Amino acid sequence: MPALAAAPATLRFATEEWPPFFSAALPGNGLTGTLLEAVLQRMDATARIDYFPWKRAMQLGLNDRRYAGALAMFRTPEREKLCYFSSAVGSRQTVLAYLKDEPVTAARLEDLRGVRIGTVAGYSNGEAFDTLVRSGLLTVDEGLNNEMNLRKLLHRRFSAVVVEKRMLRYTLAGGGYTQAERERIVVAENLFPERSVHVCFQRTEEGLKRQRAFDEAAREVDLARIERDYWRTIGQTARLPPPHQ
Repeated sequence: MPALAAAPATLRFATEEWPPFFSAALPGNGLTGTLLEAVLQRMDATARIDYFPWKRAMQLGLNDRRYAGALAMFRTPEREKLCYFSSAVGSRQTVLAYLKDEPVTAARLEDLRGVRIGTVAGYSNGEAFDTLVRSGLLTVDEGLNNEMNLRKLLHRRFSAVVVEKRMLRYTLAGGGYTQAERERIVVAENLFPERSVHVCFQRTEEGLKRQRAFDEAAREVDLARIERDYWRTIGQTARLPPPHQ
């Protein structure tokens, strides 16, 4: 009898529901889940993704020994001390969303002084933005997730929210929003640079080995092609709210 092939190793990761990038309801656990799985297959491994609110996901993914790491994170100086970052597994484009009838005009982040801005607790919104928040120049109100922040924006609890562009598009295209609500929201795309995201492997000896193996495997995977194919698969046709003129 031929020997049975060993089953692929299962690496467990923590993240939050963040469609279309991560979601148990989407094919392959979302776009980034699909990219992750493609790389792990080259390592003869597979992923198990568990979903939590973001701060809880970071806590478990980076500290609980049952997990390999947290998904997917922006690379910052502070986080370099918490984990080993993989090579990029996609990117995110942050925008500022606000109401069409109450426009927020800003040529640079500093111009947002005095504007009440909704953010998500535990998120990094870029070094420039985060530094202005820490210095007290910008006023933010941290919410549990993007969905709640968008609802607060529509109810005028915030003047603006910081949100990822494709996540905003996907959320507004869902059945939870009316056409009138979609048309109320506009965005400014000029304030934040596009940023890469990474797997954050636990800062342990095993985590370092996994990060190095992941990066080696990722060099053999055409992530850009997989991403293009994925958008076609889920029919990403909803239009982004227009920039305010």
